[in-house]
Amino acid sequence: MLTQLTVSNYAIAERVDLQFSQGMTALTGETGAGKSIVLDALGLAMGGRADAGAVRHGAKRADITASFDVSRITEAQQWLEEHELDDENDCILRRVISKDGRTRAYINGQPCPLAHLKDLGSTLMDIHSQHQHQSLLRKDTHRKLLDEFARAETLADQARQAWKTWNTTRQRLNERQQNADEAEARIQLLRYQVEELDRLALEDGEQESLETEQSQLSHAEGVLHNCHQATMLCTEDDNSAAALVRQALQQLEQLPVEVPALADTIQMLSEAQIQISEAGDNLRHFVDDYDADPARLAKVEERLSAIYQMARKHRIGPENLRELHQSLSNELASLDDGEGSVEKLKAELQAQRAEFDKVAAELSDARQAAAANLDQRIAEELAELSMPAVQFVTHLSRNKDDEPAPHGMEEVEFLVSANPGQPARPLAKVASGGELSRISLAIQVVVAQTSTTPTLVFDEVDVGIGGGTAEVVGRLLRSLGDNGQVLCVTHLAQVAAQCHQHLFVSKFTDSDATFSRIESLDDTGRITEVARMLGGVDMTEHTIAHAREMFSKGQATHH
Repeated sequence: MLTQLTVSNYAIAERVDLQFSQGMTALTGETGAGKSIVLDALGLAMGGRADAGAVRHGAKRADITASFDVSRITEAQQWLEEHELDDENDCILRRVISKDGRTRAYINGQPCPLAHLKDLGSTLMDIHSQHQHQSLLRKDTHRKLLDEFARAETLADQARQAWKTWNTTRQRLNERQQNADEAEARIQLLRYQVEELDRLALEDGEQESLETEQSQLSHAEGVLHNCHQATMLCTEDDNSAAALVRQALQQLEQLPVEVPALADTIQMLSEAQIQISEAGDNLRHFVDDYDADPARLAKVEERLSAIYQMARKHRIGPENLRELHQSLSNELASLDDGEGSVEKLKAELQAQRAEFDKVAAELSDARQAAAANLDQRIAEELAELSMPAVQFVTHLSRNKDDEPAPHGMEEVEFLVSANPGQPARPLAKVASGGELSRISLAIQVVVAQTSTTPTLVFDEVDVGIGGGTAEVVGRLLRSLGDNGQVLCVTHLAQVAAQCHQHLFVSKFTDSDATFSRIESLDDTGRITEVARMLGGVDMTEHTIAHAREMFSKGQATHH
């Protein structure tokens, strides 16, 4: 539940620091005092939309921090653990809004995307506002509320995903059937191209290897001629290198005296004579064994010509042919699946429709069962709200031609009959503003009672209600607070008198600046505020006495 809210430089609030406890908390005050600041700040902490205008005039930024105890909120604990943001039983959401419109979000002190605040916030708090009266006129709101009441949100998500899968396959099948001629022409072209590349059977690195071999074979005659000449120069002639070195050695060996300084030179010449002889032998063996093989050269050049021709045909470099071969083969496989992709898609579509029908049927059963219970529960609340004659009906109608839809196999619509004997009709056509307010409150109270969200916020949902009905509204809101935590902004003394905690909002001016102040009231302060709500500015002893009686009754009723 919400334990603390700290607001700095937001709207006309310079600093607000509030502590919250379990039960029902009422926020009251004069119109324009800033009651909406608390709820708007909570909305921002939950990831709501913000703008630079939210920053207090003259301040650089607005800072909002909401602290929660999540010890009993399993879903929130799991979310925090999955995102490695858990901190025992504490959860602190923070939102900072700069005057230039930039915004930053934090969870337990760690920066995070704004979407994370929304995801986590939905497990911590549910805000019901008077603006939801208008959303009650939309069918998608009716379906959402029924699914929440039926605890069928998971089934609804599964049906939506099953429909999405089925619809994607249906679109692919339609496109394939509509473009059958083009697809067949493409398949025939791909088959021809892939078969050509299959016959070419180009191996990895083959082109480079063939080009090297071709270069060697095409210069075979020059290689043989030069090697033969080198052999002659080394050993095969009277003027060969070997003969000349031998003559040099003979001259040094016939010296009249031994010259030690020439010993190394004589050694070098001796080694040179041996190496030249070995080089000559190697050249001779190479020339004898070298095979120019013109037939092999012709085969190599023919193979290279085929590779180059294929590359020119596809307007790519020869080195890219293997990649093209794989790409074309993959495309052909995706378009041509045995008996034909159209037949395969039809089979997939049939299987996916069966899966959708299965999930949608479970969802329909859950909705049907919940609808009757919801109607009964709302009828009971409407009777408490002095609308016993109003008949509320959750109407489920099958989709036209049983066509699958993202929301399942039926439309959900709330219908009402304002007077006995009249048929139930859509809310927008039969409910007045005041009736819609009370119907909205009844629906929200019933749905909230089945909600797993621990903190419920009601923003002036009691608008247009008064008298004894207002007392009933207070009793309903307090009963919700008995089992969790309820925050409500109200203008009704009958509602405020029944809360567990009372926050009073006021504003004042200091040095030409306007400030909002929120304070927690004790019993005396609560009686005074109830009297103000009853009698306005000029409070008489009678008003005070009436307020004291209303407060005592409101608190005693629930003990």
